[in-house]
Amino acid sequence: MKKFILLIFIIVCFFGVSSCKKKDSIEKNALTIMGKKSDLTKPYMTRIFKLYEEETKEKLNIISIEDKEYETTATKKFQNNDIPDIFMHFNNADLFRFNVEDNFYMLNQESWVEDLTDSAYSYCLDSEGNLLGLPFWENSVSGCYYNKTLLNNLGLKEAATQSDFNGLCEAICDLNLTPICWAADGCSWMPQFGLDPIFADNPEVLSKLNANELKYADIKEVRQMVKWISDASKNGWFGKDYLKTGWEDISKTLSSGKAIMTFIWDSWFYTDFKGGEYTVDDFALMPIFMNTAEEGTYESGNLNMLMVNKNSLKKEKALSFLSFCATAENYNKAFEGIATLNCFKGQTTNIQSPMVLASMDSVEEKQRVSTASTKIIGYSGDDVSEALNDLFRDSKREIDQCIKQMDEKRIYNAKRQGFPSF
Repeated sequence: MKKFILLIFIIVCFFGVSSCKKKDSIEKNALTIMGKKSDLTKPYMTRIFKLYEEETKEKLNIISIEDKEYETTATKKFQNNDIPDIFMHFNNADLFRFNVEDNFYMLNQESWVEDLTDSAYSYCLDSEGNLLGLPFWENSVSGCYYNKTLLNNLGLKEAATQSDFNGLCEAICDLNLTPICWAADGCSWMPQFGLDPIFADNPEVLSKLNANELKYADIKEVRQMVKWISDASKNGWFGKDYLKTGWEDISKTLSSGKAIMTFIWDSWFYTDFKGGEYTVDDFALMPIFMNTAEEGTYESGNLNMLMVNKNSLKKEKALSFLSFCATAENYNKAFEGIATLNCFKGQTTNIQSPMVLASMDSVEEKQRVSTASTKIIGYSGDDVSEALNDLFRDSKREIDQCIKQMDEKRIYNAKRQGFPSF
């Protein structure tokens, strides 16, 4: 018995030491790449990671953080100087959390810059015209994607106006089905689609908001949107489980026919959607309606950037990794079969979503550039989502309290980020 225990002890020690050595080796020599869990598992990301390791024989240490914890967890890591070699982030207001000027290398002179499309290049610029990161991402069209097969079987049709859309949701609800899959648990992008028309169509309103001359509470369209979202939840348009619905639940909710519509982007159907009773071929595209644009809206692409830690001892290796990603042979392997508009001029293997192609006239007429998340000072999707979720959970909470919370969070962020108007 003693010999058996001793043997187990030796085995445990051996594997414990071996695993520690392996971990230390990875931490010491490999590039560290930090991103959201769902972002890091996109097929084009896993393809480029694998290709890099196979071609260069270099290792990558992927630091995956749960989506709903990403901004807060990453912020704490940066505050503790636990900064990765490469950081994945969108060029939105949340980026200000990470002290861009002190922590990141500007990529203006990199050899691959000329290969970026004009829209992808412009998205990644800061206010001074510096290139913040490599846009290695899907350049998608966000809208209301709906189950056309199920809708047709119910004798219903897509909406062309806000009043049409409201009527459609009511009709679906009357049939004891869920109109909209609203993923309130950690998915915070939906409200920005409703806010975009307010500020993209009225740049002077955006300017006054950013100059601290206006608040959300002063803008009637913001109140219209929040009220619409609140009413939709109360009317059952989001179903019963929306507060517990997260990123990983959207696919099964749609593929099972449990919900008919969701506000998302086309490339999601080719990267994250898993068919069930219904497949991607059963879906079509119409505008998003949140009571801020009578004929609806679409949002153009938001691009995740690969940003380089300028203080990293492995900065040159990180820049080489970006160059690897930006090489046509490599990005074409990574994006093969992915439905996306080009980020690189040399992209040839990506495809165009049939859903977008079928609705192209509508998209071209009603598409707005991503505005709320990228141009509102102090904007945080997580903060807006938190305010809405508080409204959903508390039946006594007023619309104006929700908007006040959105304002307070936005102004707090703006002050923390050092904007003089605040």
